Amino acid sequence: MGFPSITNRLPPPLKQIKQDLKAYHQPISEADLAVENRQLIHRIKNETAKRNLNNITRTEAYLDYYKQFPEIHWAFLGHMVSRNGGWNMTDLKGDLLAKILSEEEQTNFFQFLERGNWLIFQDVFPQLLLYEESKKRNTNLFYLLSCFGVSKFMEVIWNYFFGNKDTYLLAIALVINEQSYLEKRVMQHAHYKNTVLETIEFKLQDILNLNEILFPYKEGNKVKISGQSIHQFASLHERILLGKRLYQLLFDKENHPKFFTWASANRHTGSRKDYWPQLFNDINESVPGKAHHRRIKNCQLKPGSSRIYSPRLEYAWEKIDHEKAEKGDWYSNWKVIDYLKPYHQTVDGDIYDEYCETLERIELAILAKETFSTK
Repeated sequence: MGFPSITNRLPPPLKQIKQDLKAYHQPISEADLAVENRQLIHRIKNETAKRNLNNITRTEAYLDYYKQFPEIHWAFLGHMVSRNGGWNMTDLKGDLLAKILSEEEQTNFFQFLERGNWLIFQDVFPQLLLYEESKKRNTNLFYLLSCFGVSKFMEVIWNYFFGNKDTYLLAIALVINEQSYLEKRVMQHAHYKNTVLETIEFKLQDILNLNEILFPYKEGNKVKISGQSIHQFASLHERILLGKRLYQLLFDKENHPKFFTWASANRHTGSRKDYWPQLFNDINESVPGKAHHRRIKNCQLKPGSSRIYSPRLEYAWEKIDHEKAEKGDWYSNWKVIDYLKPYHQTVDGDIYDEYCETLERIELAILAKETFSTK
């Protein structure tokens, strides 16, 4: 992993974290724990597995947790990004991408997205539940994190947060942790590199700009979208910077209430109908076998056109039984803490035109494929 250059002296909080990382002790053995704590570990693992069934249950779990513990900003960020993960999963079976990708390619993409979604949850949710228990007992229990395979980086961060309550630092640390956790387990994994990341289709996805994260909100009677896009999804550095921009956008004092109100009022189903029912429907209105014709202009349907099919997740994909997460701690260099410095650039969430152009480009790609296949 390459690190941003550390050009300025570290502020006091990051100096403390650097010292704590360097002085980190060996993780505790579960066998040495008191019965009460072994029972707690078992309970947290069971609760995590229960909420880690699919994208719907994970996304709901993040929002439920944030409502209980609003100081844990990452939980809401995780919820909103996980919504996008669900939309990306169902897009593969919807009106548009299903006409570009083969069934095998659709499955490969889904497994890639689902594995990442599952891995993040099984790593982060025990951290959240352990914080909940620590608050309940008014006792720091983060020495138990190693029993869940959580990085020592996060043990140091949680210890710092429990005493200092730095909400921004914790949220960005979790962004760093989760993206770094995915790097070897998904992004550098031979299977996903061969079936997704190095395929023409993934490069096509980047060209079509499908790596957009949308945050819906209501203004008057209309649901509008804000968000960010990433063009180098395979880059860990770029994914971390994206996470920092998304956090800044989502927790802007003026806009955060709008995002939270919309998310609380609209249950996540995986269908894009959740935010734009005038453009998407979870029932397929298209005539089977009929050639595709352009239906979208400026995110509006052309007169007489049927809505874009965007299925609910439960009808698009069956549940996957995952293999256990690969062991190993991603953390190796304290310089990663430079990412914890505040992001001072203004984040422009205006993504409407870009997203509308993406939908239109996909339609053009479908027409090009159909034209080519008939020759």
